[in-house]
Amino acid sequence: MFGLRPDELTEVSGLRTFTLTVMGSTDLHGNLFNWDYYLDREFDDFAHNDVGLAKISTLVSQVRADVGRHRTLLLDAGDTIQGTPLAYYYAKVEPITRAHVHPMAAAMNAIGYTAAAVGNHEFNYGLQVLRTFERQLEFPLLAANALDVTTGQPAFPPYVIKTVWRTGGPPLRVGILGLTNPGIAVWDRAHVEGVLTFPGLVEQALHWVPEVRSKSDLVVIAAHSGADLSSSLGDQVPFPENCAELVAETVPGVDAVLVGHAHVEIPQRFVTNKVTGRPVLLTEPLFWGKRLSLMEFDLRYDQRWELVASRSEVLSSASVEEDPRIVRLLRHDHAKVVDYVNARIGTCAGAMSAARSRFEDTPALRFINHVQALEIAKSTSLPVVSLCAPFNRAAAIPAGEVSIRDVAGLYIFDNTLVGVRLTGAQLRDFLEESARYFRQVSGPGPFSAAEVSADVPDYNFDIAYGLTAPLTYSIDIAQPVGSRITDLRFGGEPVADSFEFAVAVNNYRQAGGGDFPHIASAPVLHNQQQEIRQLLIDWVKAAGVLNPADFTGSDWRLVAAGSPVEVTPNG
Repeated sequence: MFGLRPDELTEVSGLRTFTLTVMGSTDLHGNLFNWDYYLDREFDDFAHNDVGLAKISTLVSQVRADVGRHRTLLLDAGDTIQGTPLAYYYAKVEPITRAHVHPMAAAMNAIGYTAAAVGNHEFNYGLQVLRTFERQLEFPLLAANALDVTTGQPAFPPYVIKTVWRTGGPPLRVGILGLTNPGIAVWDRAHVEGVLTFPGLVEQALHWVPEVRSKSDLVVIAAHSGADLSSSLGDQVPFPENCAELVAETVPGVDAVLVGHAHVEIPQRFVTNKVTGRPVLLTEPLFWGKRLSLMEFDLRYDQRWELVASRSEVLSSASVEEDPRIVRLLRHDHAKVVDYVNARIGTCAGAMSAARSRFEDTPALRFINHVQALEIAKSTSLPVVSLCAPFNRAAAIPAGEVSIRDVAGLYIFDNTLVGVRLTGAQLRDFLEESARYFRQVSGPGPFSAAEVSADVPDYNFDIAYGLTAPLTYSIDIAQPVGSRITDLRFGGEPVADSFEFAVAVNNYRQAGGGDFPHIASAPVLHNQQQEIRQLLIDWVKAAGVLNPADFTGSDWRLVAAGSPVEVTPNG
């Protein structure tokens, strides 16, 4: 129980005032320290951001020292246990147990989080890993819209009420509601189908907020859903993927929303609730622990607490050092991962880079597609085509010795391999959707990368490769979206609409991620839950030598009215 100093309680015409500070992180994605496991050095990016919970801990301590710990709460909006080799290591290589606490759980416990929402990536390693992680936390993991199929009730606590005790004044009750993403039903179908359902955020907030409001003076939602209304799910689920602002507009009784999932920075945004006419505060800190959101709520008491004003900002973790307490606590866990990713598995005859993979056929992406296709070919007699995206622009395998981290850098997501059957017409439709990645241009350039890239994530630009014969095609970006794939051939022959392929894809795409046509409903030929990244590592181990010359080719081209498009190397 924390009390206030006498000077902290102000009497104004019989009214008592108090300012509560609520801090928030989101999309930490397994970033514990300011470390890039793929490059084996401290993390850095073009904006010179820093990452990790150890940095967040320092920011949190500074805020608590400034305003008083008793005046603060600390929340997270989800996606905590997936995204780095550290997260992978403690899920797959040395899985967490009751006795071995996940480093992210240990850090969050030590920092003193109040509550966290469940993110969609929490489900990537299955429910057993998630439940083990949940049991290790010393604070509740919330998800009002993750429902048990059998009971129809929330499978996680929907909300928690935290009481801020005040000596010489009335306590302040803060209701924290957690909401997760309905896309989990699609993206992690293999883990949740028949076990959990994920109704919409707005629908469940309308159900739960009145109950939370009746027990609270202030209501804050931690939502693993982007602010702006959008969805990559198409009609696969009847609820939008990103709708935090819609929740704020639609659901009366909400005072603020800590936003997650979208990986964008929102220092402060106000949305007017259409029922009450009151402003609702939204904020989203930048992902991986690059930022900490700081929300402040001015409250006044007269028979009950009333919110008078609110505001928010984001604090940069690059402005502080890592908390030495967190470093000491978890340095051994980190060291294990560093040793693991630096283990030598073979050699490379020449450097391979993914830097140009968005604009031209590169050995790096052909290597991924080749390994995927080889695995699918074991399960079918159909001609095999493989699809993969340029996930990591910074990925590069050096000439000479090759380590796990070198290969893992090509494939930074924990996806598994799936094989499906598509016709030639369906494959063409799929590639047309992929070609949305580019802006329409009027000539061959030269262009910068920004001039030809549309607002589409790199992971939604799939590139095709034929295993036993070349699959060749051009992407004509002088044409409008939907009419860009030209001269699609397999083994030199035009691909007939009825021709059938076995197509290698990752489980995210096969489950409907990105809302590509045909793929989610296509007959499944292969699904052995094989991690694609591990298949790449195993291939290099078995071959001993990775030779870029074996994966040199130019099966797809970027053109404008038939002329090759030039994208400047430094663009």
